[in-house]
Amino acid sequence: MSIGSITAAGTKYQKAQGIVDTTDSHFVDMGSILGPDDHRENKALRRILVDHVPDTLEWLMGLGLRFFGPMPEPPHSKPRMHNVIPNSRAYPYVLSRACFKAGVECVTNARVTDVLRDGGVVTGVIVSIAGSERQIKCRGGVIFATGDFSASKAFKERFLPWVAHIDGFNPTNTGDGQRIGESVGAPILNGDILWGPSLRVQPGAGSNLLERLPAWPLLTKLMEVALAKLPVKLFRPFVLSFLTSTLAPSANLLKSGAILINRHGCRFTNEADHPALDVAKQTGKQAYIVFDEAIAKKFVSWPNYVSTAPGVAYAYISDYKKQKMLYAKGKTIAELASKIGVPRDKLSETVRTYNEEVKTQSGERRRLERGPFHAIGPLSTWVDITEGGLGVSTRHEVLSAQGEIIPGLYAVGSVGQGGLILAGHGHHLGWAFTSGRRAGTFAAERARKLSEQ
Repeated sequence: MSIGSITAAGTKYQKAQGIVDTTDSHFVDMGSILGPDDHRENKALRRILVDHVPDTLEWLMGLGLRFFGPMPEPPHSKPRMHNVIPNSRAYPYVLSRACFKAGVECVTNARVTDVLRDGGVVTGVIVSIAGSERQIKCRGGVIFATGDFSASKAFKERFLPWVAHIDGFNPTNTGDGQRIGESVGAPILNGDILWGPSLRVQPGAGSNLLERLPAWPLLTKLMEVALAKLPVKLFRPFVLSFLTSTLAPSANLLKSGAILINRHGCRFTNEADHPALDVAKQTGKQAYIVFDEAIAKKFVSWPNYVSTAPGVAYAYISDYKKQKMLYAKGKTIAELASKIGVPRDKLSETVRTYNEEVKTQSGERRRLERGPFHAIGPLSTWVDITEGGLGVSTRHEVLSAQGEIIPGLYAVGSVGQGGLILAGHGHHLGWAFTSGRRAGTFAAERARKLSEQ
């Protein structure tokens, strides 16, 4: 579901391109991205992220993962975004193989409902497996790696009521770790911060060849070498082919006169005033962007981009035309309506009404009257990621509201952000792998020490 990027400084990929970068510079740039929210962040955890994520990247490569980049992402002062090859499915493919090799038992259709405690110490979990309750004891500790609460309506109503009606991009992020953590006395920090809601292009059914490519070591190594030697222009199609679910249309496209219509062919919002909130209220929670040839010809080069696209910076109309599931064109409004599956008469009426309105208004918006006509979509609104995680120490131990360690309980990734605010691409995965690896190490150390007592 992710782009698959990890943002890190001082990596071998940077050095191969002659890029001189430091973790100190990465630390400063993360503060610049946050802007006015910088004072709210847990700087100790930010320090851990920037200092340890380069080693995490090396560790992942040691397991067999390959990356291309680094790619620029302003306002980062240096290119730091490393994208996994051939797609983000490489992570579960490679990591699950490493787990099985190490003897890890993976249990599916299992939900942790609570933790076991003995005198304030977490000693295991209560888990429902295929409907049967089971207690599992731990030696070193329980590690929560349950994600954020973007798909929990209850948590959103509590912390972010204005987006409670909007679905989470990842439907499995239901906040189970936050819920259980609170039940044992841990606070949720920065619960009111989120990324989104975003109006994003929704990929169609099925997948393309690049999305289906396996993460075989020989294949990924060949791709890594080829991508390192190819100019960006040549691998734009490669990058864009698996970024379709992350492309957020530019507000400038709507300001220029493009309109949003729902499945019934009706315009339902003021495109210049937070339209993402209204898209989520439509049938199927979907919409299309409709525009004419004049607008299409405008958005073919900088500074008129359709959307930002990590790895290639910006995507234009020509890029969307290659994505058949996301783009449609018709000589007339009626033909376009047929191609995107909305009522022809209703869309024609909607465009006529809009054109009459524009005649009486001033500003950048213009009438849609020059064919052929274009549509991008369907688009949906999602809450991408919520930042509210349990309070944790610098060793990823869960803390009580009084700042005391809850022995035997760790939290990593989004559920263990502990006040860390992860703005920009590549920081959430970087934190997930870095905090997870460290917490596993500390829990193993605790198990050894307990066994020696």
